[in-house]
Amino acid sequence: MGFSSAGRAVTSTLDIAYERSVPPDGPPVILLHGFPYDVRAFDEVAPRLAARGALVLAPYLRGFGATSFREGSAMRSGQQAALAHDLVEFMDALEIGSAVLAGYDWGGRAACVTAALQPERVRGLVTVDGYNVQDIAAADEPTRPDWEQYFWYQFYFHSERGRRGLEQNREELCSLLWRSWSPKWEGAGAAFPASAPSLHNPDFVDVVIHSYRHRYGLAEGDSRYQRTEELLAKQPPITVPTVVLETGADGLPGPSAAGDREYFTGPYEHRLLRDIGHNAPQEAPEEFADAVAALLR
Repeated sequence: MGFSSAGRAVTSTLDIAYERSVPPDGPPVILLHGFPYDVRAFDEVAPRLAARGALVLAPYLRGFGATSFREGSAMRSGQQAALAHDLVEFMDALEIGSAVLAGYDWGGRAACVTAALQPERVRGLVTVDGYNVQDIAAADEPTRPDWEQYFWYQFYFHSERGRRGLEQNREELCSLLWRSWSPKWEGAGAAFPASAPSLHNPDFVDVVIHSYRHRYGLAEGDSRYQRTEELLAKQPPITVPTVVLETGADGLPGPSAAGDREYFTGPYEHRLLRDIGHNAPQEAPEEFADAVAALLR
């Protein structure tokens, strides 16, 4: 199982490490992981898609694995616009005009932003838990108290105590998040060590902390992405064919993904993964691969 080979793609900002499965001439699919995960989430998804003729690519996001910044002075931004720019430049580096994008958490955000702003680059979209474009202007609006308690880690990262905690205890903290966010996945603890090395990227802490501060308006963004953030503030619709996967046992509770229906104006399908937690592709690889395959057809 897993991927058949690895590669590197050089962009204006990053040297992006990625893994891939052949056939090389198949329709391209790009699988995008979240925080605090990595491409191991797709080890059982990739061969299922390759068997259906797809060229499968899974890049390590900025701050993860062997992906590195090309310049020491570059801002270690984790904002949503940066993730989307990385994705498009990754496609450019590999000369991929358009692809099916499939992701969750941070990766789902990169895919949704790209689908919303550059639909010509997206043949289809699989997004876990709906419309993942952040509405930063509304970030200070409280939600239900019984939901707020599960976002302790975000508020923790707003403080310097949280930064030091992530730096000093990254594996313990991230393993806790894995287990908390996938409460019905008995294999979470056993699967975590395979992804843990990716969290020791030298830029991991800076990127993560910036991400969770920027989304609440507590940190300035990278000026090179300002125009993109302005466009995202308008909450643009997604017009490409989309399959929304809703996790029925996610340890990060919130409104139903079906409530995001108004943001998807193209062909649309909603699928519920009843007993699946936050790490959808690793917990339900067959269902995740089937969703992607539906868009390949």
